[in-house]
Amino acid sequence: MVGAGMGGLAAATDLARRGARVTVLERAATPGGKMRHVQAGGAAIDGGPTVFTMRWIFAGLFEDAGRRLEDFLQLHQADILARHAWRAGGRLDLFADVERSADAIGDFAGARDAQGYRDFTARSADIFRTLEKNFIAAQRPSPLDLVRRVGRLDALWRTMPWATMWQALGGHFTDPRLRQLFGRYATYCGCSPFLAPATLMLVAHVEQDGVWLVQGGMRRVAEAIRNLAESQGATFRFGADVLDIVVERGRAAGVRLADGEVIAADAVVFNGDVAALGQGLLGGAARRAARDTPRAVRSLSAVTWCVNAPTRGFPLTHHNVFFAEDYAEEFAAIFRRRGITAAPTVYICAQDRGHGAVAEGAPERLLLLVNAPADGDLGEMPEAALHDLQTRSLALLRACGLEVAADASNTTTTTPAGFHALFPGSGGALYGRASHGATGTFARPGAASRLPGLYLAGGSVHPGPGIPMAAMSGRLAAARLLEDTASRLG
Repeated sequence: MVGAGMGGLAAATDLARRGARVTVLERAATPGGKMRHVQAGGAAIDGGPTVFTMRWIFAGLFEDAGRRLEDFLQLHQADILARHAWRAGGRLDLFADVERSADAIGDFAGARDAQGYRDFTARSADIFRTLEKNFIAAQRPSPLDLVRRVGRLDALWRTMPWATMWQALGGHFTDPRLRQLFGRYATYCGCSPFLAPATLMLVAHVEQDGVWLVQGGMRRVAEAIRNLAESQGATFRFGADVLDIVVERGRAAGVRLADGEVIAADAVVFNGDVAALGQGLLGGAARRAARDTPRAVRSLSAVTWCVNAPTRGFPLTHHNVFFAEDYAEEFAAIFRRRGITAAPTVYICAQDRGHGAVAEGAPERLLLLVNAPADGDLGEMPEAALHDLQTRSLALLRACGLEVAADASNTTTTTPAGFHALFPGSGGALYGRASHGATGTFARPGAASRLPGLYLAGGSVHPGPGIPMAAMSGRLAAARLLEDTASRLG
């Protein structure tokens, strides 16, 4: 197993549970991949994924191993899904209860949009139910396979693959601020709502089904699944840098580490960005296993600031989003001009909120994030441009009523170049290939690579990005590997 991100952890658990001898090789010092801690101002801050949803995926992983998720993690269901504010005016909370959210939207934008929200939640739930077993939790189908699995073309058509998400939202909401709010769900998959299919409205149902706060932070999820995998017999080696994948007689036959050690294997699971394979970063012999991801179709990257500082003026909750006015310009800048707009949307995960109160004037742990083009392989952002972006982002927050006392002593910055260094081959793309267009998601490879014996897991493969999807990809990779092994030996 190459990589101890979420996909690798889930695959290792299932394979070890089924009797395979599993060694997980991770070049970092800890498990989790993008679920990493960043030190800032003397505090450890979650510097990667912050939203825990689809709890049933993780509960199933633990139950299949004869354990209970609750014995490994302390989870608290969030009452407020997210708090939203606009520079031009307005503040809106979304709640775990649909009717409570509808009432809030009615006060915010009127009765018509409140009903539009109810219709929107029903449509997103319908899309999710149509695709849950036939696509999300299944080995990657072709478009024709998906039609056969769903069984009814009209049901598949209702998933709205031919309309963009932005177009579909116009049928539900008249207030442009609400289109911004719900259009942002496309960014959970690294996409533009102006290019992504309306199918991604299913993300709204995923959140509505439950957002959970993890006691101790998101890194605890990775630690819990690592402990689960070890309880099933998996072995982990950290600080193990895999140089290339060994190929013998046309099959993956092991790996070679940077120190020259060769580890033989009957099969290899690669839990990294698949673009690294296509670029030859795991050796020329494995290059044919997967295609590189062209720059033009990469998903979003980000500039993040992990900050441990006092705030004032705005009642933060755990998840917060601050908008400017021109949403279309933000994504045109990223995907057309390969830049960042003058006033980007700012997401803040206030990691000490939701579990209790933060004393006035006390520092709190924050992750601030703005979307950026995945051009990290072209070099680092100029220092002046990075400073200007931080100044503009803090000014947007200030215009929404929030003061963050961020300075060089309490802030750690990560750019697309930094993400590219952490995740080779990605260019800093945090979600693999962007699922733009009606068939964009079908361009992601499935669990079985084009090189026999090499299997793929992680957010850059089917069923896509996000912590639960990456975990599902690992389970699919393990299942396919075991199925293929049984066929070879049978």
